[in-house]
Formats: sequence, structure tokens, C-alpha cells
Amino acid sequence: MKFLSSPASNILGVLAAGLTLSACVSPTAGSSGYYASPIGNAPVTANPTPYSTALYCLADYARRYNLPSPRMAVGRISDYTGTISSDGGRQITQGASLMANSALAKAGARLVERYDTSVSELELRYANNRLISDDQPNGQPDEAGYRRILAGQVPGSDFYIVGGITEVNYNIRSAGFDAAMGQVKDNGGSGLLTGRVFVMNIAIDLRMVQTTTLEVVDVVSYQKQIIGREISAGVFDFLNGNVFDISAGGSGLEPVQLGVRALVERATVEFMANLYGAPGPEICLSPENDPLGPTAVGATGGYYPTYPNTDTNNGQTRADPSRWHDRRDSAVRRAGQ
Repeated sequence: MKFLSSPASNILGVLAAGLTLSACVSPTAGSSGYYASPIGNAPVTANPTPYSTALYCLADYARRYNLPSPRMAVGRISDYTGTISSDGGRQITQGASLMANSALAKAGARLVERYDTSVSELELRYANNRLISDDQPNGQPDEAGYRRILAGQVPGSDFYIVGGITEVNYNIRSAGFDAAMGQVKDNGGSGLLTGRVFVMNIAIDLRMVQTTTLEVVDVVSYQKQIIGREISAGVFDFLNGNVFDISAGGSGLEPVQLGVRALVERATVEFMANLYGAPGPEICLSPENDPLGPTAVGATGGYYPTYPNTDTNNGQTRADPSRWHDRRDSAVRRAGQ
């Protein structure tokens, strides 16, 4: 909004706005060590898609009927679209393999690492040169003084998932409107209203391969449409020698990368339902398939419990946005407070 009545009032308005903004930033660090306090206080939350519930429903189904999960691994799920954003970076996420790992964990799969084995390979090389030692349960080093390398100590995978993001189609369809109105008088006001809607899509092709035979045992290909919209309105008017220029608007784009995650999770649902022998979504509706109790699988993924504490530390509690937050969880206090 702009008010134009005299040069003096304009200067005062600019100075007032500048002083207001400068009050948020100090050239001298305060006692906290900050020049300015960061804005925002949203807690960390889970990042589910509409298919996440089906994934940990499959995990509950497998646990109830004692269905063993084969060992799963994830290879490269690359971006084959070649799309580049205006700032030079990739338009589509390069982390689809990481999303697939999370999806498999939500489904209760037994995971073995094959995507980044650099640390294990380095330690294996160190151990082979007798440079690494391991403490025993009594806290003392191994009698031999170094980590031993045993034949067959690394479990193999039964199946692995690979593939890629294969399509990004912009502006499949778009629509919009512009509407303007005003008065004939010289000092009359005018208004403008605009709106835009557009649709794009992304697609993914994944395959599940049996590790020992390299036979492709399952293939899925999915696409998802993404919608974006923008609405803006403005008013321009003269009033007693002053000029009023007011505009407002809003825009939104369905998250493209979250769409990729949804594609990966839908594909993982189909893969794991096949491996578990689940007949279909009806397994999630049957009362006899309710969870047996607190489980390590939830909206944030899954894990192998190290201690029997799933009654207080489980998949559901991990998805609680207030848990462990120093201002939202009253149990989080520094010792002595």
C-alpha cells in the first residue's frame, strides 16, 4: 500500500519502516551470541504420503501372521528426466533411493545396505590390516587385540529395487482469467482480478530384481499429476489527492518432490504386498489384523528395537510432533532445571 500526499510524509513513512525492520537485527551480538533470533517455531513432523498407512499396515499384517520378510536392498533410483531448474540445480529430487529405503522400513522389510557402503568398506580394509579393535561385553579389548574378519559375516540380499524417475511433463493443461474494471472519471478507481491453474505430471519406473539370479520378478510404472494455482487481486484509486494502490494474492504448488515420494511408496506397497502374499487392501480393514501392540514401525519408518522398550519408544511415538521438543514436551528438561 502506498500513500502519496507530500514528500515529507513519504520520507517519514520510509524512515518508520526502516526503523521497524532494523529493530529485529542488531550489529552487536547479544548475551545469547546471536545478532538476530531465527523466526519460525514449527516442530519436526513425520512426512507421510497417502500410501504410508498401507505400508505399516503391511508390516502389522506380516507380524501378525509371522511372515518373514526377505532381505531387501535398494540400488540407484536415478532421475532420468534431465530437467534443470532456472538456478542451475536439478528440478527433480535425486533422493528417490533414500525414499525407497524409508518406504521399505515402513513396510517392516529387513534391509541390508547396498546404496552407500563406503564406511563398511573402509573399516573392512582397516580390519584386514589389523588396525581396528572391538571391545568385548566386559569392556576389555578382544584378546587378539583386533577385529576379526569372519567368512560370511555380511548377510546377503534376496531382492533389490532399482529404477528411475522417467517423466516430467510441464503444463499438461492450464487455464486462467483476467478481469478488470474501472470508472470513466479521471480520478476514478480501478480493480484487477487474475487467476491461473496449471497441471503437470511426473512418472516413475521401478523393478524388483532377485539378487542371486538377476531375474526381474516385479515391475511397476506409475505417474502422478501435480496441480498449481495462483490468484491475485488489486485496487488502484485516487482519494483527495492521495494515491491508493492495494494488491493481494496467493499461490500454491503441490509439492513435486512429495509427489515423487508418493510414487515410490505406492510402488513399494505393491512390491511388499506381493512378497508377503497379502490379498489386497482388505487386510487393513479386518479387525483380526489390528496391531498386537506397540510396534517399531510407523509413519517415520521402522527400526529393530535394541531393548524391549517399544511400549514407550515406538513407531507411533516417533511421529508425535511434540515429542523431544524442548518447548512442546514438558519431559525435556536439562538436568537440574
